Amino acid sequence: MGEELCTGAGREELSLPAKPPAASYPADNLSDALKKLKITAIDSTADSLEGCLDCLLQALAQNNTETSEKIQKSGILQVFASLLTPQSSCTAKVANIIAEVAKNEFMRNSCVDAGLIPPLVQLLNCKDQEVLLQTGRALGNICYDSHEGRSAVDHAGGAQIVVDHLRSLCSKTDPANEKLLTVFCGMLMNYSNENDTLQSQLINMGVIPTLVKLLGIHCQNAALTEMCLVAFGNLAELESSKEQFAYTNIAEEIVKLFKKQIEHDKKEMIFEVLAPLAENDIIKLQLVEAGLVECLLEIVQKTVDSDKEDDIAELKTASDLMVLLLLGDESMQKLFEGGKGSVFQRVLSWIPSNNHQLQLAGALAIANFARNDGNCIHMVDNGIVQKLMDLLDRHVEDGNVTVQHAALSALRNLAIPAEAAEQLGKNVKLVERLVEWCEAKDHAGVMGESNRLLSALIRHSKSKDVIRTIVQSGGIKHLATMATSEHVIMQNEALVALALIAALELVTAEKDLENAKLVQILHRLLSDERSAPEIKYNSMVLICALMGSEPLHKEVQNLAFLEVVSKLRSHENNTVAQQASLTEQRLAVES
Repeated sequence: MGEELCTGAGREELSLPAKPPAASYPADNLSDALKKLKITAIDSTADSLEGCLDCLLQALAQNNTETSEKIQKSGILQVFASLLTPQSSCTAKVANIIAEVAKNEFMRNSCVDAGLIPPLVQLLNCKDQEVLLQTGRALGNICYDSHEGRSAVDHAGGAQIVVDHLRSLCSKTDPANEKLLTVFCGMLMNYSNENDTLQSQLINMGVIPTLVKLLGIHCQNAALTEMCLVAFGNLAELESSKEQFAYTNIAEEIVKLFKKQIEHDKKEMIFEVLAPLAENDIIKLQLVEAGLVECLLEIVQKTVDSDKEDDIAELKTASDLMVLLLLGDESMQKLFEGGKGSVFQRVLSWIPSNNHQLQLAGALAIANFARNDGNCIHMVDNGIVQKLMDLLDRHVEDGNVTVQHAALSALRNLAIPAEAAEQLGKNVKLVERLVEWCEAKDHAGVMGESNRLLSALIRHSKSKDVIRTIVQSGGIKHLATMATSEHVIMQNEALVALALIAALELVTAEKDLENAKLVQILHRLLSDERSAPEIKYNSMVLICALMGSEPLHKEVQNLAFLEVVSKLRSHENNTVAQQASLTEQRLAVES
């Protein structure tokens, strides 16, 4: 019989058979059975009750929805509340009927209104395995997608009893017990699905270590491991759960399970658990140590040339997860292994591949490896720049903008240490390419990244050679335009780079600065009340630096900067006000 213990929104329901009814009841029809049940429930013998209940179960097996509607109209649900006693031999059958009718959405609130939840929760304390099984099913189904059902179970204290059961039954591996564990896991999932408050409650009850233990002990049982995975997926979104997961051996267990999977759906399920878990830095490292990376690289190798939909999806998930693992400093360094690591080498080989997804993941991975100065210098020394430029070249015309963006981000990270920034900034081919991409108006992201990289090369290297290379390649006009960006961070980066140019190589850059109309741009930035304080400050620093050039000095005089600057002496930001006084003095002396 199809099972209802649903495992989260949008998932298929798992199959768990209900206990088959005994010999059929000879009543002419369901209505007779319902009437008789109503009359005899209070004082009838167990035998006649059993017959009526069997008739209901048979009718539900044949047409669940129609039978449930008749049961609802008959008012028999209220009678069931009195039948759910540990002493009665019919209890398991009554719970089974409730489990069956609660597969229908319209019946769940009726079950709550009929007062069935408190007696069902009380039954969770009994020892009879069949009663526990059917009671778990009934509660799980009533909770599925039902706020009222969950609330009633919460109020009756059902979750704690089920968590205690899981803990005490965890180590028993006989089939009947495993079936019961599966139902209890499913019940907790339906109880807490997409409900942060109830998920937190389960986490505080300590369900996570128990579920991890279950996964390890029952890894041969497909239905139970699937339930555990869904449970992890539900709970792992919460921050508090990740702290608990970090103290279990979840990484080891889940990687072990992952290695055994052949079916795409099962792998997908495990991926859905891995992604939120891998957001935690401690778990990232545990997953790396448990050998997840090797599994991911193997998937990439198997699926890279396939055009099957499942394989393409797996390749994307595996390579995305790989990038996620590199976001942790410790896990990233462990995989870099001084640039000699086999994982780092494999990731490098993704960049020249013909697969866009791998190129993207490769570029993002390099950007993550480049979060450490030593790594940057090692990678730049070993020719990474050429690999990234080749990748960018392949996407110049109408290529993949996301890949371009990622490659430029990687180059920007590589340009952070002064030694690496100098090497990159003196690479004429790279700088010329960047200047070209600064004009890619159709791709704002690529244009923005190229501008930011030009600016970063100057800011981080503070090198005259780099500035000369950028001036000769025609980069000045782009930095001047970048100073007018709508993003304050980009404006600021441009102004700092231009100030360094003016301080270190004013004569070389003079003509280009003039042509770029930089003085007019600075006048606008200082006059505009909406300009951020740091923009006003850096614009004044730059004006002072430009005074060393005769033609630029003339432009400053012609635009009446004194008036604008003197207003800024009373600016609410102290640093801006102080710089305004200094700039005013400088302008007055040199006017």
